[in-house]
This record gives sequence, structure tokens and C-alpha cells, in this order.
Amino acid sequence: MLFGRWVALGVLGAMGLAAHAASVKKQPFGKTQAGKPVELYTLTNSKGVEAAITNYGGTLVSMKVPDRAGKMGDVVLGFASTEGYLKNTAYLGALIGRYGNRIGKAKFTLNGVEYKLPVNNGENTLHGGPNGFDKVLWTAKEVPGGLELTYLSKDGEEGFPGNLSVKVVYTLTDDNELKIDYSATTDKDTVVNLTNHAYFNLAGEGTGDILGHLVQIHADRFTPVDAGLIPTGELKPVAGTPFDFLKPHAIGARINDKDEQLKLGGGYDHNFVLNRKGAGLELAARVVEPKSGRVLEVLTTEPGIQFYSGNFLDGTLKGKAGKAYQKRYGFCLETQHFPDSPNKPAFASTTLKPGQRYHTTTIYKFSTEAAR
Repeated sequence: MLFGRWVALGVLGAMGLAAHAASVKKQPFGKTQAGKPVELYTLTNSKGVEAAITNYGGTLVSMKVPDRAGKMGDVVLGFASTEGYLKNTAYLGALIGRYGNRIGKAKFTLNGVEYKLPVNNGENTLHGGPNGFDKVLWTAKEVPGGLELTYLSKDGEEGFPGNLSVKVVYTLTDDNELKIDYSATTDKDTVVNLTNHAYFNLAGEGTGDILGHLVQIHADRFTPVDAGLIPTGELKPVAGTPFDFLKPHAIGARINDKDEQLKLGGGYDHNFVLNRKGAGLELAARVVEPKSGRVLEVLTTEPGIQFYSGNFLDGTLKGKAGKAYQKRYGFCLETQHFPDSPNKPAFASTTLKPGQRYHTTTIYKFSTEAAR
């Protein structure tokens, strides 16, 4: 089952935009290690909500949304300039590719050919390798209500086959939705799994941990992992485990339970198998921060979502306001196909062929709710 990711070229039309397109402002954001200028693009809708994106790594730098009292706050972890991202090893806000999440033993076989990838996570490949899409300078173009980023990943880059032409469009709507449309084409059979690695803290970035956030994930099953955090291939029911988020639970309520999977991940760092009904956008997760009243809903066309509780943050990274990001100061909800799918034939395919178009959409929608 392919969940609508691959369609014949030209079939998909443009996504509809909100009645009032967000404004776009461009400003300098530093330079790459090679000295190339980097820009920051700030999208602002009619309600004053802002999303700031840099063309270095296609990174979501900040997201300013109101709390229940109308006070604006930045809810995305990030840095004040490109310099922070050049040193960043936590993928804060980055576009991830060619293959989001892990590929076991840094290799896979496609059409009888074994492709070896760079090792950058134990014995595995993580997030496309050490020089993945999070480390490249994307070509940026302002579009109505948003920003279009393009990049040509050449055949053999980080070990992956095929010249992959990638386009990612960020759009901010008047419904306080940040929409991310991912698309790609290739001239040779390859594997693709694109996502965004934004860390959220709905109380405000750098303000404290996220253990009190209430999380709901529409998934009856998850993919348990081995010691290297590679899926075993099993689709395990969440029932009776700390991974049951079918009803809202505080992130911290069970994170220290004596559960083997929690021990392996150092907390939550697992792919959830979404309860999908079709191929279109569906609600995958909902998060509430009780004190501020901020709500985040994640809608996606993808079959999985990686819930990560910021277990490897350790205080060495300092964010935009100079505050250190300590352990569990942010959480991620990365929409995706499953980790290590190229090595797991039972998982939904991530193979893209010439003449097909990879296309997925994810929406991060922000709102508020009254005090409970």
C-alpha cells in the first residue's frame, strides 16, 4: 500500500491557498562554511502568526503563535543564525532526506544491487547520512503565501542512486496552519523518505521540559526497535504499553516505566503506525500544553509518525534567546514512511521510479483551548 505517495507525473494539481496569502520577508541569516550567503524567510499571516524558514537545510527556525490569552510565543527550538546550524548535530527544524530516520547497517539492496551508505549512527545511517539534506543550501523562491525550496541531489550523493530533483513548499495559511508539501522525481530507481525534524515546546522554546504536554496519537500499533533503534519488523499493538496514546497522556506520565522499548530509546523515539482510512490528509496527532492552552495538530498523508521526546538534548545547545536546551526540552512528530523500509519488504515501499512523482503533505496546525 503506497498511501498516494507515487503518482503519474502531472496528475497532482496545485494545493489550494488561503483567501489571504501570508506575506514573505527576506533577510540575511549568515553564511555557509564555504562563504555562501544564507537567507531567512519570514512568513506572516493576517493574524500575526509567523513561520521563519532558512534556505540552509530548509530549516524551520521559529514558529510564533498565540497562547489562550493572545500572547505570542516561539514554540520551535532553533538558533539565531546559520552559525548555530553549522555546528548542530540535533537536526533542529531541518528538512531531512534523502531518507528520514534510520537505515540498518548503512546499506540496502534495490533491483539486486547493494548500495552502501555512510555510517553516522552506530552501525547505521541516520537522516540521509552526515551530509544529508539538512546540510545543503537550497534554492529558494517566494511563492504566494509561502516559500518554495528546490535541490538536485546527484546520483551517488551519500551513496543513494539516481539524480533526485526535490521540491519542498512551506505555506502559512490564515487558519494558522504551516503546510509542508514534499515532492521529488528521479532518473533512476531510488529510495526516498522526506520529513521535517522540528522540535516543539508549546510553552515556548527554552522555557522548560515538555513532560507536561498531553499527547494523543491515532495509532493502534508501533514498530518496536532493537538496540540500534532499527525496527525489528514487528507491528506491535500499543494496548497495555506506555505507547498507548489513543487517549491523551502526559509525555512524562510513563516515560520512566520499566519498559524495554523505553530503555532502548532513552524515552520515546519510535515510529507509530497511523490508523489511516485512505490516501488523503488525516489527523495523526494532537498535543496540548495545559498552562498556555496552545494546541498542535499534525495532519499528514504519510503512514507513520516518529514521536521523539528529546532524549538526547543535553544542554550543550543554546537557542535563539540564549537558553540552553536541556534533556526533553522539545518533542518531535516526524511524519514518514517507516524506518529501514528498504530492508523490510513487509513495510510500505519507499522506492521511487523514473516517471513517478513522490508527493506527501504534512500540516502543523496551531490553535488554543480553554483552561481545563
